Amino acid sequence: MPREIITLQVGQCGNQIGGEFWKQLCLEHGIQPDGLLRDVPPPNGNDAAAAASSSSLPSSADPGAAAAANNNNNNGIGNSVMSPPDMGHKFIDDRKDVFFYQSDDEHYIPRALLVDLEPRVVNKLTHQGPYRNLFNEENCFIAEDGGGAGNNWASGFRQGEQHHEKVLDMIDRESDNSDSLEGFVMCHSIAGGTGSGMGSYLLEALNDHFPKKLVQTYSVFPAWSENQSDVVVQPYNSVLTLKRLTLNADAVVVLDNTALNRIAVDRLKIENPTVDQLNSLVATIMAASTTTLRYPGYMNNDLIGLLASLIPTPRCHFLMTGYTPLTIADYYQNPIPTADGSPGPTYQHTTHSASVRKTTVLDVMRRLCQPDNIMVSANTRNPSSCYISILNIIQGNDVEPTQIHKALQRMRERQTIKFIPWGPASIQVALARKSPFLASTNKVSGFMLANHTSMAELFDRLLGQYDKIRRRNAFLDNYRREPMFQDNLDEFDSARETVQCLVDEYRACERKDYVDYGGEVLEE
Repeated sequence: MPREIITLQVGQCGNQIGGEFWKQLCLEHGIQPDGLLRDVPPPNGNDAAAAASSSSLPSSADPGAAAAANNNNNNGIGNSVMSPPDMGHKFIDDRKDVFFYQSDDEHYIPRALLVDLEPRVVNKLTHQGPYRNLFNEENCFIAEDGGGAGNNWASGFRQGEQHHEKVLDMIDRESDNSDSLEGFVMCHSIAGGTGSGMGSYLLEALNDHFPKKLVQTYSVFPAWSENQSDVVVQPYNSVLTLKRLTLNADAVVVLDNTALNRIAVDRLKIENPTVDQLNSLVATIMAASTTTLRYPGYMNNDLIGLLASLIPTPRCHFLMTGYTPLTIADYYQNPIPTADGSPGPTYQHTTHSASVRKTTVLDVMRRLCQPDNIMVSANTRNPSSCYISILNIIQGNDVEPTQIHKALQRMRERQTIKFIPWGPASIQVALARKSPFLASTNKVSGFMLANHTSMAELFDRLLGQYDKIRRRNAFLDNYRREPMFQDNLDEFDSARETVQCLVDEYRACERKDYVDYGGEVLEE
């Protein structure tokens, strides 16, 4: 039984990256823009090779293979390798129902809520372009006045409270439509007004309304350089949102605009990357992080299984991502012609790509830990920082577990990764199928989801920007007009303290005595 996930797209940024995410999922599952399924693609050479090699892959019924897949080494890096039980039937074995449901007329409809306080982006998704008929219009919420939040967190939070009955009714309807709801995924930005303010209110509301369901977010962090900042009050909005992400979310996947721009310019050789190109890169990351949920094996096939090994303590749940080989699609709709010249059901990307000539499992796993491929502008090579946990998802139709073990052994011998000193160091590796509906130029691709103590550097940079304007009480007039800040500004101080505690805890993770950290805080 699939564990369904409901996606909340909040604000301009959240709906933009959410729109690209659904395009990517439709392409990977062979769903046409109108929601109907494409023809099943015929098996090609790679599929035949995958089918031939599937007999050598360990299955969940093979205890010897399972034991080998979970072996621990003597040098401090334990690993777990998961492989799909049958690579030969990959186009039958997907789970569309995790993110889609099927209507009475056989159309697939995303389990998504499109929420915004101004109509422009939501109307573009639902009234323009080839995917305009994909979404359920009952799941679109736009404030009646359509004025937006004016890049003011307090305004977004107030309007979230004002409209909470309508939005929660939509969420209840979607959850009642699920057989076994596992949780929620929220896409938003932390720097603006709607994604940060209304997103914060929805996080609190989800915790109260669905206390036993997981809440994961894909949170876009702003570029901190002064010449790239669009919103002068983004440090205020970011700190206030970060408090809610710390206290009310179970996992936060950090998407850092600074790093995304750097990757597009330096790695993909795009001089002036557009918003659509960056959103395409984000969609690739989001789709890769959900691959094992949609093309499941016998482990990591639900959200809790994916996140459990990555998050050691409740607050240290901010995750960085890496992906290789890096590509950005100019646009997806490029059908590969069939033998008779007509467009076929398999689609290829027209892309900007980093120069990776050959992909092997070892090469992909090594590249995933390189700072150039990490989507967060933090120094992972700092001598004092270390990895808390790593999950690598390796995609390839002819990858065998033995290749994974050899790659891990080589990395272990070279000691290329520094782990926490107070706990077992482990790299978890999942093998995932590639979509049969998308042609790929690379045999192997990899996605990394990691918890790293250098996240403290990102939050510290945010606090530095916040302190610059807060000590002068600059740009606070619009906040004082809102009910939350009419009497005092205590919420700012509370949010800053929460973020500072988060920084301190991540830095404490680098020390051997971290296991006593919670006790020390309680004693104080």
